[in-house]
Amino acid sequence: MVRVTELGYLGLNVSDSQAWRQYAAECAGMEVLDEGEGDRFYLRMDNWHHRFVVHNGPQDDLAYIGWRVADAVALKAMEQQLAEAGVSYRVATSQEAAERKVLGLLKLEDPSGIPTEIFYGPRIDVHLPFHPGRRMHGRFLTGDQGLGHVLVQSKDPVATYKFYALLGLSGSVEYHLQTPVGIAEPWFMHCNDRQHSIAFGLPSEKFLNHMMLEYTELNDLGMAHDIVRKRGIPVALQLGKHSNDLALTFYSATPSGWLMELGWGACKATAQQQYHVLDVFGHGMEAAGMGLDLEL
Repeated sequence: MVRVTELGYLGLNVSDSQAWRQYAAECAGMEVLDEGEGDRFYLRMDNWHHRFVVHNGPQDDLAYIGWRVADAVALKAMEQQLAEAGVSYRVATSQEAAERKVLGLLKLEDPSGIPTEIFYGPRIDVHLPFHPGRRMHGRFLTGDQGLGHVLVQSKDPVATYKFYALLGLSGSVEYHLQTPVGIAEPWFMHCNDRQHSIAFGLPSEKFLNHMMLEYTELNDLGMAHDIVRKRGIPVALQLGKHSNDLALTFYSATPSGWLMELGWGACKATAQQQYHVLDVFGHGMEAAGMGLDLEL
């Protein structure tokens, strides 16, 4: 069985590109790269050409998810794997691959309709070192753990689990959480040492509930927290430590309304499953109505 190796890139549709440029650089610390295309710009976290493509548009939601495989042989094997499972896909044109700055990719949708891409051969600009948008003590944790994680919409969690298991991810339910409408049982799945690259199973009107970026230095998380607080950006879940990945994080609003989780210190994925009913500490609810009204 061929498996995806990392969450490689994300496409975002945003209605206020200027607010996103400022937020990504000045709050999170990402590098803004504008190549004069007019309808998009890029966000860098490391030496990849980009980790995010930010498209100008009215939707304010996730545009697509890009999952990496090792090489052309693995991509061909994934194509056969999808075909044998009866999953619809198409091979992207060379022009579409060039647009994504990769050597090849497949295009398909997950069971909730989220545009999904499986690619190999991303463009790595070693000649253009990552330059953070604000001062940083360290870097973002990427490498073979990918860019971070996303929590996405899932109309049918079991079908969603089967889809991502077909791509080679592993995982299951890791929390029983109290919500205003009862107990929620979110699923978490991983494809490398990152504790999870995708999660689902919480109510979400949009494709994207939140994404998580991790710093290598605690000081950079602290600086981000100070900046968010000084700018009066709404915080949905206060600073706290998760029980499943042991990351110290907080959740704040992006210019598009959905949440950004910034964190530090997550553990690596484990081989055996367990579940939790509360976090270690913190993560108290503050600003409501942003998709994470949970008792953690």
